[in-house]
Amino acid sequence: MLKRVASPCKKMVLTLVLAVGAAASGSLAYAQQVLRVSAIPDEAPTELQRKFKPLGEYLEQKTGLKVEFTPVTDYAASVEGLLNNKLDMVWFGGFTFVQANVRSKGQVIPIVQREEDEKFKSVFITTHKDINKLEDLKGKTFSFGSESSTSGHLMPRSFLLGAKVNPDTDMKRIAFSGAHDATVAAVSGGKVDAGALNISVWEKLVSQGKVDPKEVRVFYTTPGYYDYNWTVRADMNPALRKKLTDAFLALNKDTAQGKEILELQRATRFIPTKPENYKAIEDAAKNAGLLK
Repeated sequence: MLKRVASPCKKMVLTLVLAVGAAASGSLAYAQQVLRVSAIPDEAPTELQRKFKPLGEYLEQKTGLKVEFTPVTDYAASVEGLLNNKLDMVWFGGFTFVQANVRSKGQVIPIVQREEDEKFKSVFITTHKDINKLEDLKGKTFSFGSESSTSGHLMPRSFLLGAKVNPDTDMKRIAFSGAHDATVAAVSGGKVDAGALNISVWEKLVSQGKVDPKEVRVFYTTPGYYDYNWTVRADMNPALRKKLTDAFLALNKDTAQGKEILELQRATRFIPTKPENYKAIEDAAKNAGLLK
């Protein structure tokens, strides 16, 4: 029986195929050594970077991966980045998580949230003495944060509608500042009569002396609702997803590292979360005409 011997040409092709395969495999292995992280731009980019740096170093220790933080230009870009496989994990607000979850048909998974995010709140602020309740905002100028912000737009709008105040028809003018700290600046600078932002950023700005609560005051605080979380794609390696989840859950204020990270994240601790927690936000978005 004759043996078929591969021609030199075929051997060359086979060698080339194996080499290309090895290179591709190597590139894939390299890609898997980097965890690409981002966050909704609800504060200034420099502040987001400052807050994330110690957390990124901690996650590198816990996962063995290089962690790269990539700032995005707006809320929509954070959703697009995760859905288009350009990001692996994103700090979402409740509404941006809902948008990502609906658009991907459930192909994103929220892994943890801060304990504070179980009952998050928004505050309405003003410098005007004649504004003391939501109904007083009729005929006034007003600023939300970003259009895709849960605590800076969706939930404040929802509570306004509940008080029979339609921002689009009952107010003199509405604006979108793009970020919570920018909303405070707009109100304190007299650009608008009032505004809404998340309570966490408000308390931070007050504690840092960046706003005088005697000049700019809170006149309404919303009831609590679920908000922020860390979300990953559903196709992430389950072992990596568990490592990340466990790393967040292990953070505590008994260690210097844990204390620094939790204080920067304005968190008591991180707890597990699930998509069902954000059903009320999805319903509010639909009722407000912000989600179809």
